[in-house]
Amino acid sequence: MGGVARLRVPVGEDAERWITRTGCRRVLFIVHNVTSATRLLDTLPLFDGDLRVQLFATCTGSSPFLAGVPELLTRSGLPVLPWAQAKDTDFDLAITASYGGELDAFQGKLVVLSHGVGYNKKLAAPSTEHRAPSTEHRAPSTEHRAPSTEHRAPSTEHRAPSTEHRAPVFGMSPEWLLDDGRRPLATATVLSHPEQLERLSAYCPEAAPTAVLAGDPCYDRILAALPRRDSFRRALGVGPGRRLIVLNSTWSARSLFGDTTGQGAAPADTDDLLPWLLSRLAAELPADEYRVTAVLHPNIWHGHGPGQVRAWLDHARQAGLDTIPPLDGWRQALIAADCVIGDHGSVTYYAASIGVPVLLGAFPEEALDPHSPVAALVRTAPRLVRHSTGQGALRAQIDQVIAAHGPDRYRRLAAQTTSSPGESGTLLRRLFYGLMGLPEPSGRPALLDPLPLPPYTPDRCTAPVRVLTRLLGTGPPEVAVVRRATTEENPETETETMSGTGTGTGTECDTAAHTVVDEDTKHAGRLRIADIVVRRGRADDPRVGPPGAWVAEALARYPYCGLAVYVDGIDRCVVGTREGALLRLTAATAPDGRADLCDPAAYASALYAWATGEAAAGRPAREAAPEIVVRTGGTTHRVRIDPLEQPHPRQ
Repeated sequence: MGGVARLRVPVGEDAERWITRTGCRRVLFIVHNVTSATRLLDTLPLFDGDLRVQLFATCTGSSPFLAGVPELLTRSGLPVLPWAQAKDTDFDLAITASYGGELDAFQGKLVVLSHGVGYNKKLAAPSTEHRAPSTEHRAPSTEHRAPSTEHRAPSTEHRAPSTEHRAPVFGMSPEWLLDDGRRPLATATVLSHPEQLERLSAYCPEAAPTAVLAGDPCYDRILAALPRRDSFRRALGVGPGRRLIVLNSTWSARSLFGDTTGQGAAPADTDDLLPWLLSRLAAELPADEYRVTAVLHPNIWHGHGPGQVRAWLDHARQAGLDTIPPLDGWRQALIAADCVIGDHGSVTYYAASIGVPVLLGAFPEEALDPHSPVAALVRTAPRLVRHSTGQGALRAQIDQVIAAHGPDRYRRLAAQTTSSPGESGTLLRRLFYGLMGLPEPSGRPALLDPLPLPPYTPDRCTAPVRVLTRLLGTGPPEVAVVRRATTEENPETETETMSGTGTGTGTECDTAAHTVVDEDTKHAGRLRIADIVVRRGRADDPRVGPPGAWVAEALARYPYCGLAVYVDGIDRCVVGTREGALLRLTAATAPDGRADLCDPAAYASALYAWATGEAAAGRPAREAAPEIVVRTGGTTHRVRIDPLEQPHPRQ
């Protein structure tokens, strides 16, 4: 990676003059791209509190996916060496999570971690330009062995997979694991389960003696956070009665996000799946009953550029799709999910391992080692079927996968994620310190960082929203509300229905419809014909607030809207009507005192339906009862209605 200046401290020419703590053992983290770096970041805490160790980072510059690496290294706060200096500097230990770059030019003991669920994908062998032709830098092989046999993986005597007629498996084949002298690149090859050792022994027996069973720190962090699932769901704006659907894609043209999957489509349909999937998610899933978020592989973000990815997803994001950053939050989203629509990547496998229902939208079996656990998941998990016609086709598949899922469905596959659940910190630290010949810190357990609680991020739809309502009762008023985003791919149709929404029948009148538009929409022309216009912000926002002032301005600015709504809190909004009423709508808290997480704009739609329905006989909204009951799917929200004083007009 260019642009990194040679260090002079804490290593470099005459560094001893400048450093404050001398005699530290040196540990180098070798980064190839953001993907591999995430696994290295998991292990950083294993050196916390040890004044005897100095950590460094470098980047080989060999990956096609270098975007995002400089920012990540800066964020780590570690001294960063250019690769040329790193190769010429003595280190007591180096840790990496990839086999790219001139690893055989590195001097010292090298630990290679997996950056996925073991090694599953077939990948062409690395080009020779990234491998140093000389092995003169390699230390004698006996020095590379771990000092204690307790680190060694047990031998496997049972049948190993055949090595005939196979493409190279990344992290398992000689093309990746051996230098030009047919010696293992790694001092220690970290595996998480004996099944990986079985395949390693069959595919590259020369590297099998370097194998170390040390668990999976990424998975251990997920397991430790499972009890906090409800907190993660609330952080993502998912309350009771709402389902979180996670779209997950690995990288490559054969992935869910790729355009040559050839999977999941009707035989006569050659278009890629993604446009259809994004469109149907918005068209079929009611906004108050489902939330959709996307977890994309870092190589998608940094291969195509974050701005381009956001542009590709723009219509879906307007319709409420949320995207999880490539470094933070994806594990929390998996834990919170009710269903993952995914592919053959490790993240989808992690989801299945923790008991989340999965629906595969891409499943290129030929791209996987057929003996790997991920290949087994691809062979057994339900597959998404694309229907070019038919209302509710996607939603029915999602609901069916959730309903049919049992807690033991993927238990066998989950057991192959790691043979040492919860123990990776202990095993890895023991390995690292053993290779350095340094006693582990006395009296300090080897702990991984807990997954942080993400910030509260409610979804927001800036596309026009088509709202269907049905009056279910009058004492107090009870209104069923179904809201769906409309986009160019998903225009309003005359076949709109509330079927399948869990709204029941009660004393229903005919279904009514209206349109809600956020004032920040790109579809500015729709504001002129909207039934309800919405603004979101703090009540004390000096740019638009207070709510009463904005409501008055909005009613004047958009003469055809019936209500102007200012959402100024998680569970509340201020509503202004054409008749001059100013009302505060506030949802009742749950029995445990927590706020209702339903979008308050849904409450305004219920009030609008009550005031404009056939049974209303022209009654003004100000005559509404002190409470209105709002039904979204199978969830009931009790909303208090309080009149407010009108703001004084400007003089």
